[in-house]
Amino acid sequence: MANTELKRDSSSVTMEHELKPQQPENSLASIAGWRKSILLFIFCFAQFLDAFNNSALFAAIPPISAAIGISDSNSVWLISAYQLTFAALLLTTGRLSDLYNPKWAFILGLLLMSFSSLGCGFVRSQVPLIILRAIMGIGAALNIPSALAMIIGMYPDPTAQGKALGGFAASATIGNVTGLFIGAALAAFVSWTWIFYLITILSFVMAAAVLVIMPLHISFMDGLGLSQGERFKRLDLVGVSTLTVSLVLLVYSVTTGSIDGWGEAKVLVPLILFFVLVVAFFQWEGRIPEHIAAVPPKMWRYQNFTILIILSLQPFMFWVATQLLLSWYWQFIFDWSTINVAIHFLPLGVISFPMIAVAIVLQKNFSLKWVILMGEILVIAGTLLLPFADSKPHYWRYAFPGFVLGSAGTTVVYATTNIALFAVTPPEVAGIVGAIFNCALQLGAAAGSAIITSIQTSTEKNHGGTSSFEGRAAGFWFMFTFTALEAIGVAIFMKNTVPALKAQNQGEGDQKEQQTESA
Repeated sequence: MANTELKRDSSSVTMEHELKPQQPENSLASIAGWRKSILLFIFCFAQFLDAFNNSALFAAIPPISAAIGISDSNSVWLISAYQLTFAALLLTTGRLSDLYNPKWAFILGLLLMSFSSLGCGFVRSQVPLIILRAIMGIGAALNIPSALAMIIGMYPDPTAQGKALGGFAASATIGNVTGLFIGAALAAFVSWTWIFYLITILSFVMAAAVLVIMPLHISFMDGLGLSQGERFKRLDLVGVSTLTVSLVLLVYSVTTGSIDGWGEAKVLVPLILFFVLVVAFFQWEGRIPEHIAAVPPKMWRYQNFTILIILSLQPFMFWVATQLLLSWYWQFIFDWSTINVAIHFLPLGVISFPMIAVAIVLQKNFSLKWVILMGEILVIAGTLLLPFADSKPHYWRYAFPGFVLGSAGTTVVYATTNIALFAVTPPEVAGIVGAIFNCALQLGAAAGSAIITSIQTSTEKNHGGTSSFEGRAAGFWFMFTFTALEAIGVAIFMKNTVPALKAQNQGEGDQKEQQTESA
């Protein structure tokens, strides 16, 4: 009798074991602690490098333009070409990271960035340089969603995940402004080509490090148990291709419009096609099965998802547009050297370091909606001062406090929005959520900068020309208005349902304690 019961028990255990999905041996969550730490540093450094790729060129654009013969109006493409491919391809690469092994997407992105950056250091012609910058953007588009997918997989615990994502977000803010100073120093004391050589070396070393440290087979996505055919269907090639083309047309249109004027056919036609393709994309996504859609309609029904994505347009716009508006003016009107310009921009970056810690403290003690609103109020105060920074004496009175307040608030908004997005969405869509978030960041930088540049140039035509500060002041007033509208949107439309991280941890601890007691 006892033997019979034992056999039944053992057979039931065997059946239960067979029914449960087998956990792969080399899952991301089970990677050794020291490997996780190194990999997290590499992923964060990739985020740093992607931001560095743009900011390092701001102070270096004048010497690059002089060496290659790029006009002042066309020099914006050195920045926009990178942002165009970066923003446009993020959805595709995010989908790849969700469905396939993100390790290889990450390594491929670093190698693309490394070799295209090497080419940028050697070419001395406008068109090849812009094309290589666009290829660098493809590499960045592969890096970010794959890095986010692997971070989510390595740190399933919400507390550890929040810290890891906070570090990832902070890396962009540090890279955005530190890059300006490093790029200026290389351009002033060595050569602008060394900006690209440095990116080449760092990207290649990081790719080699991941290849060695990361296990050959990682199972974060393999655990979904999808066949190769099913994964290919879920790529949603029609949908991602439609949206990719539409984003390329949008960035091209707004960038060209800021250079040649908004009434040109080469501006209006792509802009009209953009709206047509966006409508077609959402129609397509609504008609195909939800599990196949790249951006299923339910994504926009996740609480606060839409308002958080709209909010994501602001952070990079502030940093990029501020540097774009002032760097040329300071060099040619204030007659400051390249390195002097970078030094005067330092408050934008230096304030980010303490504000990262402040953001973490705020996130632990206040609901994320109120943390975001605190950040937005600081940005509004900062952009309110910048339109008056029209002379050297006014740097300390208006520009310096404007930089400190604006960058402090932007750091808080960026870091908190990043965490809030992953808090309201499930981990299996981490790659696509990261892609949409970063796409919004890059679109904000590219489209926002182009619109602000257009406002600047149109104002200058009637108010003193390029040597006048009127056009730049108008650009800052646009940023002030945009930020104020976003803050109002958050106050009205964002639901106060994402509690302070401390409260989340307490709730999880109580839940585990209840489970232990019931067991």
